[in-house]
Amino acid sequence: MKIGVMNNPSKSVYDEATFCGNNGFDFLDLTIEGPEAASIDVEKLRPILDSYGLTITGHTDPCLPYAYPIQGLRDACLKELERCAGIFAALGARVMNIHPCYFCPPAMRKDLVSFHIEALRPIVEMAASYGLTMVFENFKAPFDRVSTFKILLKEVDGLQLHLDFGHSNLGVDNHEVFCRELGEHIQHVHFSDNRSRSDDHMPLGVGSVNWQNAVKVLKATGYNSTITLEVFCNDPNMQDKYLDMSRKMIQDLWG
Repeated sequence: MKIGVMNNPSKSVYDEATFCGNNGFDFLDLTIEGPEAASIDVEKLRPILDSYGLTITGHTDPCLPYAYPIQGLRDACLKELERCAGIFAALGARVMNIHPCYFCPPAMRKDLVSFHIEALRPIVEMAASYGLTMVFENFKAPFDRVSTFKILLKEVDGLQLHLDFGHSNLGVDNHEVFCRELGEHIQHVHFSDNRSRSDDHMPLGVGSVNWQNAVKVLKATGYNSTITLEVFCNDPNMQDKYLDMSRKMIQDLWG
């Protein structure tokens, strides 16, 4: 099991990588998005990662309208995602995430899952050409339930699951259902807490997620890979303390 953190896209990605290394984390969950992380200088970032022995996972912009039912928009998003894939691959990543796309004409919302199937097929194929496994992240309806993911995983060859435990505390199916039904497909995990009302990205133990149960059911799937602490704080003096507290909780429960 490896514990990492995500760079805050409002801060310098190079400073965030240094923070990750200085605080003894195992990997950087590299998100490529604005305002400060939309453009990544691989030759500048790589030596920072190497100096701390950090690996990376790939995290893409959650606002890309890649499944919108206009082919020109899909093509533009595919081009952007391929740019990201090139960066991730150059930095040694093996996993690249993608979020659900909720942009859709209201009268076509019933086709949202079908639009994702159509759009994800070339994206997953492109990612594979860079040696990357594409993982789809759970979030709001209809992507908050196992039934939807079973359709996606069946229809999109090569797609796998990115399980966000904070998100599963907001939707129809909780982390226990996802782990029990789709455990074999989990390739990456996000941990953050909330109070079941909004995606707060709070430290573990502060909200209503049952972390003892969460770690138990995740371990029961045989998972032993990357866990990102997606915990953010406006007070820079507290960020490292909240992350360290959350990491210690995971390590204690895992052990």
